[in-house]
Amino acid sequence: MTQSAPQGVVLQVCPLLESLEQALATHHDTVRLAEQPDPAAYLAEHGHEVVAAVTSARVGVSDELMDALPKLRAIVHFGVGYETTDVARARARGIDVSNTPDVLTDCVADLAVGALIDVLRRLAAADRYVRRGEWTPGGYPLSTKVSGKRVGILGLGRIGRAIARRLEGFDAELSYHSRNPVEGVPYRYAASPVELAEGADVLVIATSGGAATRGLVGADVLAALGPDGYLVNIARGSVVDEPALVSALTEGRIAGAALDVFADEPNVPAPLLELDSVLLLPHIASATRETREAMGELTFRNLHTFLTEGRLVTPVPEVAGS
Repeated sequence: MTQSAPQGVVLQVCPLLESLEQALATHHDTVRLAEQPDPAAYLAEHGHEVVAAVTSARVGVSDELMDALPKLRAIVHFGVGYETTDVARARARGIDVSNTPDVLTDCVADLAVGALIDVLRRLAAADRYVRRGEWTPGGYPLSTKVSGKRVGILGLGRIGRAIARRLEGFDAELSYHSRNPVEGVPYRYAASPVELAEGADVLVIATSGGAATRGLVGADVLAALGPDGYLVNIARGSVVDEPALVSALTEGRIAGAALDVFADEPNVPAPLLELDSVLLLPHIASATRETREAMGELTFRNLHTFLTEGRLVTPVPEVAGS
């Protein structure tokens, strides 16, 4: 929604990219909540002065914090995700919400494909094998070919489509599942995650997080993927039933997984740490200098435009699609 430009304090909810923090401090009356000696006391005394909150996709704005800011009119996320903020609740209060789409699409898609290649060819595991001094002629186990694989993409939004375009170069047989079929794409539509997994050698999760997709990939989907199937998750840990995934991997009911996200970050299930069939990454899909700077610039543009013109550059959609 577009409204008159508000006047007041900007609340930086959590630590952010250094260049973004500098821009916020230079151009707007910004308070860093984490640097307050007593954040709760600050909110009680000054919460009514805050008109915009800048936060990360991982932290968001909690219901409690939202309630402490009666004049809040915009929540600006650094990141594409926003499931850590109750968007419906915010909108019911007349609060606009933004994120940073598009600018991180390429890097996330690049990492998804890189992780897929790694887990099928077991590159990181082979590196560890060499470093341990275990290399003997013909000693390393055979891995799995990447080219020509059947790849199912769960969530054919911006990132899902970018992943698919890259995999076309590997002659992959592509299929997808989203809430609704996507017009204008040549890939086969699967009516459910289970159907998608049944027809795939590799299942790539690229859907949004939040309540609507929580546990979407459960034991039934993993069973459909089968003992020769691989899982790649660069979306959100909440999308996967993590205990079911751990069981499937440790018991060999799926062949392997490449995971950039987890249910309780930074905690990784201990049984996965010993598995060479699993690639474990510390939520780095968008973690390149170029992308993070672009995210910071878009975050600042959202805030600055809201405070000067009363509108957001990239408001989150009314209904979040996959």
